[in-house]
This record gives sequence, structure tokens and C-alpha cells, in this order.
Amino acid sequence: MAYGLLKGKKGIISGALDEKSIAWKVALKAKEEGASIVLTNAPIAMRMGEIKKLAEACEAEIIPADATVVEEIENLYTKSMEVLGGKVDFVLHSIGMSPNIRKGKAYGDLNYDWYMKSVDVSALSFHKFLQVAEKMDAINEWGSVVALTYMAAQRTFPFYTDMAEAKAMLESIARSYGYRYGKLKKVRVNTVSQSPTKTTAGTGIGGFDKFYDFADKIAPLGNASADDCADYVITLFSDLTKMVTMQNLFHDGGFVNTGISEDVMGLLD
Repeated sequence: MAYGLLKGKKGIISGALDEKSIAWKVALKAKEEGASIVLTNAPIAMRMGEIKKLAEACEAEIIPADATVVEEIENLYTKSMEVLGGKVDFVLHSIGMSPNIRKGKAYGDLNYDWYMKSVDVSALSFHKFLQVAEKMDAINEWGSVVALTYMAAQRTFPFYTDMAEAKAMLESIARSYGYRYGKLKKVRVNTVSQSPTKTTAGTGIGGFDKFYDFADKIAPLGNASADDCADYVITLFSDLTKMVTMQNLFHDGGFVNTGISEDVMGLLD
């Protein structure tokens, strides 16, 4: 059921790879709620994914951009404003990648060049998205920027290795830039810390299935799905959350505040 929450709004959705992606579902929900959008992803990710199928469903143009390259982000905003007919009202940053995790490197045996790549892609790209938008005055007043994160920024998950630091930096950027952009243009900046989610990226992490089941047993509401997350992100793009900024918002069925559950305790008997 649609509510018209984004009627007349324009936005940029990054990171949609395939139908399992949270960004994919956000794009569909944004369209359903009345928004006009453009889609973006790195050229290599576009070759791997199915973004053209999403573009057809959303009647959206695709603007390729490497989120680590300032000039490509500038081009993204320039072309988005041309296509959409003006400044944007919302941006989704759904970008993250760790070569160390992909290569199975232990936390005590990281490749530091790859580590810097993890930080550049997963965190610094968020600052670049914001800084370029500010300099180009590309986001309307009372606009909203949301990035997807994970609780490993606050708690230790051994399998998450260098991505934990990248997510911690991402969340710090949201606070720091959220203050700056709020003072300058009333633009709000938040991160959403989502449950373990069965996306293509998530399931590529070693031990994911076991942890997914564990988190589902801990959280009183169970794990939040990608569709649930998309619904939540849409509310953050809408005018209903105009005074919410600089927040790391947990969308995890209560996992973050649960020490142990009866379900897990039952497994120990």
C-alpha cells in the first residue's frame, strides 16, 4: 500500500545490484511512493548485476559512477539534476566492499593496501557524496541523505574484520557532516544499522548463515528483512522525519538492546 510519502520528490539511489539488494527495494518503494529517481553504481558492479531491469521497473535513468572518484560524483549530480529537472531531495548511499574479506584474510593478517580500499569505498565515498553535493548545492533544503551501516561499528564480530572500522568511520561522517549540512541547508544525514540481511553481499561473508540464525533468535522481533529496511529508509526520505539527523538508527528487531534470549538459552541446555 502506497501513501504518497515521496510525491514530487527527486532522488539518487546507489548500490542496487540485484533483487536481493536493500537499495533495489528502496528504489522500488521510492517509485511506489511517488518519487522520481536516478540509479547509480560502479561500472564493474553494473556489469555484474541486473540494474537495467530495475531501471525499467522504476522508469529511471542509470548514471554510472565510481563513488571513490570525485569527478565521477560531480558528473552524477550534474546529470541527475538535468534528468530530474532540478536539485535532489534524497540520496541513498548503499556502498561497501572489503577486498580483505573477499580474499578471506584474517584480522591479524590484513593487506593494508586492501584495507585502505575498504575505507575508501565504504566510508570516504560517503564524505565525497556529501562534500560534492554541498559544493554543487545539489540537495534541496530539508533534503535527506541515508547510508546503510552495520552494528560491527560498535560491537566486535570476528568475521567482519576491516569493514568494522569502515562502518565506524561512515557513522562518524554522518554525525560530522550532519551537523555541517544541517546548519548550512537544513539537510539531514543519518545511517541505518540493519539486521543481518540475505543480500548477495551479506551472504558472501564466511559464517553468515549461522550468524543470521543466531541474530534471529536473539532479536525479539526477529531479523528485519530487506523490504522492512526499505520501508524504514523511505520514512527517512519523507517529510515525516524532518527533525531527525546525525543519528545511527538501529533497524534490527531489537537485537542491539538484547543481551541474551530464551531461544538462545534453550540451545545451551
